[in-house]
Amino acid sequence: MNDSIISVKDLKKSYGSQKVLDGINFEVERGQIFALLGENGAGKTTTIRILSTLIRPDEGIAMIDGLDTYREANSVKKRISLTGQYATVDELLTGEENLQMMGRLNHLNRSTVKKRTATLLKQFDLLEAAKKQAKSYSGGMRRRLDIALSLLANPKVIFLDEPTTGLDPRSRLNMWILIKELASNGITIFLTTQYLEEADQLADKIALIHNGKIVVEGTAEELKRMIGEEKLVLQFQSEANLIKAHNLLDGQTDHESKCLILTVKDTTEDLRNTLNTLHEQDMMPIDIYFRKPTLEDVFMEITSHKPEGEVKYG
Repeated sequence: MNDSIISVKDLKKSYGSQKVLDGINFEVERGQIFALLGENGAGKTTTIRILSTLIRPDEGIAMIDGLDTYREANSVKKRISLTGQYATVDELLTGEENLQMMGRLNHLNRSTVKKRTATLLKQFDLLEAAKKQAKSYSGGMRRRLDIALSLLANPKVIFLDEPTTGLDPRSRLNMWILIKELASNGITIFLTTQYLEEADQLADKIALIHNGKIVVEGTAEELKRMIGEEKLVLQFQSEANLIKAHNLLDGQTDHESKCLILTVKDTTEDLRNTLNTLHEQDMMPIDIYFRKPTLEDVFMEITSHKPEGEVKYG
C-alpha cells in the first residue's frame, strides 16, 4: 500500500513574469530516498523552499506527513530538517557543543540533548573529534556534523541539498553510506545533487525537472531504459578532431575527455559505418568502446529536447 510522506499536487510558483514551477506533481514514500534532478534554474531549490516552509506556492498543495506546508507550517517544521550545500556549523564551537546548542534551539530537555548528542557523535564517527573545534574538521567531518545537527530533533524528513559538494571521492563515498543508513532507519531523504552518479547509486526514485515541469519520473533503471540503446564512445587525440567528428556525426561531446558519445542500434553495422566516415576524413579515434546508458545520457536526452509531456514509471 502506498504510504506517502511527501505529496505535491499542481504546484506553481512565479517570480514576476518568470514561471519557476509550472504545475508539478510527485509523491515520496516514507523511508524512501528521492532525488530531484535538473539544470540550474529548473526549479529544484524553489521546490525545496516550499516543502521546507520557507516560501509559499502561488497555487497547488505541498504536504508533509499529511500537513500543509503553508497553512500548518509550524507543525511541518517539527517533522523536517534542511541541510544546504555548505556546512553551517559554528567553527568556534566543538562538535559536541554544536550539537548541544542545536538541542537548546530545538527546546529539548537536557537529558534528551545529552543522550542524542552521544548517539549522534558515535553514529557519525565523530567521537574522537567531539572536543575539538569544528574549524579543525575536514570537509567530510563538517558535512557529517552538519547532518548530525539536522537529526538532533528526530525529523521524519531530511532535505539534503547538494550534500557532497566540495567533498573528495572518499568522503563522498562515506557520505553515500551514511545516507543509505539513514534511510534504512526509516528517515525519508529528499536529495538534490549535481552528481548524476550519486542519484544513480542512492535514489529509490528519481524525478527530473525541466522548465518548471516534472518531465520524467521512475527508478534509475527505468529511466535508463528510456534511452535503450548502447552508447558508442569515440575518444580523440585533439579537441579539433573532436569538433570535426561532432560536426560529421552529431552525438554528445565530453570536451574534458575529448570523447564523442553516439547512440547505436545495430552495434556492428553502426561501428563499421562510423569508422568508415571518420577514415574518409583522416581522423580516426585513439580509443573506441561501447557502454550501457547512464543517467547522464537520460539527463542530456531530456533537457536537450522540449518535452511533450510527463513520463512516469511504477
